[in-house]
Amino acid sequence: MLPFPLFIFIFFTTLFPSPLAVADLTTCSGIVPMKYRNDKISIADFGGIGDGRTLNTRAFRAAIYRIQHLRRRGGTLLYIPPGVYLTETFNLTSHMTLYLAKGAVIKAVQDSSNWPVIAPLPSYGRGRERPGGRYISLIHGDGVHDVVITGENGTIDGQGDAWWNMWRTGTLKYTRPSLVEFVNSYNIIISNVMFLNSPFWNIHPVYCRNVVVRYVTILAPRDSPNTDGVDPDSSNNVCIEDSYISTGDDLVAVKSGWDEYGIAYGRCSYDITIRRISGSSPFAGVAVGSEASGGVANVLAEHLNFYDMGVGINIKTNIGRGGFIKNITVSNVYMENSRKGLKIAGDAGDHPDDKFDPNALPIVKDITIKNIWGVNVQQAGSIYGLRDSPFTGICLSNINLRGATRPRSVPWTCSYVSGAASLVSPWPCSELTSTDQDGLCSDNF
Repeated sequence: MLPFPLFIFIFFTTLFPSPLAVADLTTCSGIVPMKYRNDKISIADFGGIGDGRTLNTRAFRAAIYRIQHLRRRGGTLLYIPPGVYLTETFNLTSHMTLYLAKGAVIKAVQDSSNWPVIAPLPSYGRGRERPGGRYISLIHGDGVHDVVITGENGTIDGQGDAWWNMWRTGTLKYTRPSLVEFVNSYNIIISNVMFLNSPFWNIHPVYCRNVVVRYVTILAPRDSPNTDGVDPDSSNNVCIEDSYISTGDDLVAVKSGWDEYGIAYGRCSYDITIRRISGSSPFAGVAVGSEASGGVANVLAEHLNFYDMGVGINIKTNIGRGGFIKNITVSNVYMENSRKGLKIAGDAGDHPDDKFDPNALPIVKDITIKNIWGVNVQQAGSIYGLRDSPFTGICLSNINLRGATRPRSVPWTCSYVSGAASLVSPWPCSELTSTDQDGLCSDNF
């Protein structure tokens, strides 16, 4: 069964499709085959009580300890029956499925006083928000494989209000926790679950490979700070598809480390597929960066539908980031009510400290954006490269971004960029030639 908001979206876009072609049915399900577990246990077997008041941390940890140490052939499924299961953080183990029944809710406690703090990620050098460590995610997996989080569209609720208030009032001691994070892990599936009110980023696979996120709903208020939907970070072979995301920050953001720490760690994000995502945000629908110091390559984002957006597509980096962003393809996007359609920027994001190297300039090249249709877009787009590292190979084709009160939106603004454009309205900028003289975009026109 699909998450309800995603079902509504698919129903209406089937009856009333956008001006773009209807998305094909290609999927990434083969990246990590879904496992059927013969061995099944219930959280109730370990004292779990879904009354919304009883603390179930001990039950979750005991059940997962049992899975880890009995090591049943084929792994074990941990069943969460209908009910509201209040819990502190817990760690997953390999060869397990966390299965949420219809009406099951795993709800985080709001008291942060006993929330564990772990070391910062080496590619960040510190917490993303505060120096030092960071609060561990509600559901955490480190060095695990063959893990599935799925079910009948049950809910994982981070109860993020208290965390958001600490951020707003400047009382955070450490960086806020994600809702689900996998570190140094592989063969991960997350599907058919709703993620609600994350304290920080919702789903964060970092230093991972072979990760599939599909058929999920991710919801947080528009004013909730930094509640990114899915952030593949220094990871490869990741697929995010067929999901509805509405949060307070980027819906999907591809990252790979922060300034000198990301450069030193040197782990690229590559082979990332983002397909059939819909949603709303005051920030970006799909973002690359700005923390991309380990490099980002080979990203395909297609068949996307965005409403009430800050920016539809945002590729962002900064002086001191180093690294590269290359071979990015975005196609078949419909956006409505957006502050800006497309943005590629070399002046985005802050720095972890004053130790960054101002000579560490990022390389941005071979960006293809095509088949984009926008309605009520205030400004079509902007591309701001760096004087000492211009953005090259920027290819725009078949793009129509219409303003609110007239057929054409505010003109593009560009600097330190080269490439080609065809069938773009309004016309992007003089730096992008109307003819593909160097053959950079010949396969796209």
